Amino acid sequence: MTKQSPNKALVVGTGFGCRIHVPALRAAGFEVVGLVGTRPDKLARKAEASGVPAWFVDLDAAITATGAGLVTIATTPATHGKLALAAIARGCHVLCEKPFAADAAEGRAMVAAAEAAGVANLIAHEFRWMPDRALFGRAIAEGLIGDPRFLVLDQFIPFCADPETRLPRWWFDKEAGGGWLGAGGSHLIDQIRAWLGDFASLSANLMVVSDRGDVADDSYSLRFRLANGVEGSMQQSAGAWGPMTTLWRCAGTHGTVWADQGKVFVADKAGTRELPLPDDLRLPPPPPAADPNSADRLSHLELGPFTRLCEALRDRIEGRDARAAVAVPTFRDGLASMEVIDAIRASAAQGGALMQVGG
Repeated sequence: MTKQSPNKALVVGTGFGCRIHVPALRAAGFEVVGLVGTRPDKLARKAEASGVPAWFVDLDAAITATGAGLVTIATTPATHGKLALAAIARGCHVLCEKPFAADAAEGRAMVAAAEAAGVANLIAHEFRWMPDRALFGRAIAEGLIGDPRFLVLDQFIPFCADPETRLPRWWFDKEAGGGWLGAGGSHLIDQIRAWLGDFASLSANLMVVSDRGDVADDSYSLRFRLANGVEGSMQQSAGAWGPMTTLWRCAGTHGTVWADQGKVFVADKAGTRELPLPDDLRLPPPPPAADPNSADRLSHLELGPFTRLCEALRDRIEGRDARAAVAVPTFRDGLASMEVIDAIRASAAQGGALMQVGG
């Protein structure tokens, strides 16, 4: 058995794991010592392409052989709980992809295990570090709009409008935890919580807009009330043809803040102004944009914020928290998002019935 080191990382999952986890971990100073998956042929190919020295089909064996003290999980949502608990049982720090768990009940078990073991536990809500999102939240926190009262997040996205688009199978597999609510909506749910706090109640529906049948949702519609009294709505379709169209706006007692094309604006009695981006919210230089039809087509957007997440993980492992420009998302944030997702699913199953969140 090799002595465990928190500087040594195992990445479980060869899709997003190889494309984003591996380079972001390296950029943050970790040594990626192995990949873990289920298909030896694919693992061997991906390990060679990624420059990872070893691969395994069993997580426990991988930890024993490599001495890894950190496990990052980039597999289908239905597998997150089992893998996270196995890693925690070996004393490993864990970074888990979203959506966090199969449901909130499993999420609670993951939180309890991680906190009892005293290991660093982060959830992959890396988009908290996206500059426009972070600046939007900072404007609210610094009182530029007064007391926030009303929030709207609406998006039309062509991501899966074409049924022939190359996408991971699990995205449309209900049993695997698929659906756009978990894949994309979980990020926005977390973003709302990071900006404004916890959800109190909601009414929602799930739907399929693209030309597919008997699959998990590619769209959702949600109206909510937060614990602090803010009212809001959020609608997203990843199955809408045409250019991506976004409306993100929060109105308060003294002003309004919104994001547009990566820039953030505030309007109040004095007029409208663009907010300058502070240096602490800037990301590392992105890699070149890839072919829009390739699996790497979003890497130039994803790698920067994920690198910041991995840097925050390293700080957390080494006992430093002060360098992160945003609140670092932990398993508790993952659980809170799962409670919202559970409530959305329950509401949709009852035709949009009003649901309380959590508790």
